[in-house]
Amino acid sequence: MATFDRTGWGLIEHRRWEDIVTMVLGAAILVSPMFGETTGNTTMVAATAIVGAAIVILGGLEQIFLRRWEEFLLLLGGVWMMASPFVLEYAGTLRNWHIALGAAVAALALLQLWQDRNRDLED
Repeated sequence: MATFDRTGWGLIEHRRWEDIVTMVLGAAILVSPMFGETTGNTTMVAATAIVGAAIVILGGLEQIFLRRWEEFLLLLGGVWMMASPFVLEYAGTLRNWHIALGAAVAALALLQLWQDRNRDLED
């Protein structure tokens, strides 16, 4: 798939499947509190919803405009999802899911950053 370059006039080659997988992972993060024990932890639910929605939006933006800052934000979102069970102090299967989903988002962001290392992209 082609994506607009930084001027908006030319097209550059971009792997669309990575953005789709990113959006699916973000959607999984977004709905994950519905499948775990969340009673009394509204902070975790709100943080998960915000990060999940941000990952979905960033994945969609990457399909249109390819920018490095989107991938850095995805990396931060993935790292936050891995750290959130320890910072917000929750456990159970939801903790394991958030660590796994966060690791997948972070790994995909690192892959995209590595693939784009030689491209002349706007930071």
